[in-house]
Amino acid sequence: MKLVMTLLVRDEEDILKENIDYHLSQGVDFIIATDNCSVDSTKEILKKYEQKGVLHYIYEEEDNYNQHQWVTKMARLAYSKYEADWVINNDADEFWWASNHSNLKEAFISIESKYNIVEAKRNNFIPYKNMNTNKKFYTEMIYKEYESLNPMGNPLPSKQAHIGTSDIIVNQGNHSIKGIDKKLVIKNLIEIFHFPIRSKEQLINKIKKGGAAYERNSELSKNIGDTWRNLYSQLQNDGNLDSYLNQNIYTAERLTDELQQKVILKDTRLNDYLIKIENDN
Repeated sequence: MKLVMTLLVRDEEDILKENIDYHLSQGVDFIIATDNCSVDSTKEILKKYEQKGVLHYIYEEEDNYNQHQWVTKMARLAYSKYEADWVINNDADEFWWASNHSNLKEAFISIESKYNIVEAKRNNFIPYKNMNTNKKFYTEMIYKEYESLNPMGNPLPSKQAHIGTSDIIVNQGNHSIKGIDKKLVIKNLIEIFHFPIRSKEQLINKIKKGGAAYERNSELSKNIGDTWRNLYSQLQNDGNLDSYLNQNIYTAERLTDELQQKVILKDTRLNDYLIKIENDN
């Protein structure tokens, strides 16, 4: 069984290496990565893995966030060129965790042949005030929400991995797919650890560039990408994202209160695993 992962990235140097190392160690056989106009060290990081023969690098210069086209292209390439049995369409801030198996590869191997889609729930890991951004994100961010919402207040959408096929279409947002007849979905096999806010600077850069890219896109409906569009509007109007950040960055008092209320919980699994990888290397 061959497991291939796609990545669409832009300025992800603070988390990209950990993401790739983690998924390769979990049984991902190969990665296809599209770099969309990064200006940090993202390209150099990806090129190192390409030199190792475990990654195919694509540079996308179009700055209109046509995510559905770019990820669909990668997902189809995963099947046609790299013979993927299963494809994970991932983002740099997401870590797919096999809940009841030793690693991702074993989880996918365990799937009965009748299933063609894996649906994985996402939970946000929270940032907090005075977090040391000089440390690795995973050593600081060890609390996650029981139930996560997007910035619009709606439940955070799950993600879907799928069997390899030449007809796959990955929808904008990278959460769902089309192109498979008679979908049969398996759930509760994998969960996703999500780290959307790792620093104030990282979030502002993401929204500033991503929101502007959506504004330039003449193909997509204006109601697609509403999360980024709304945050971008807030950034344009206020000159900052302080109101959103204040809602989502925890004080020590809020952390204590919401732990007691079971709104959040401590989860060190990724931290422990990545420290082990680092020590082993």
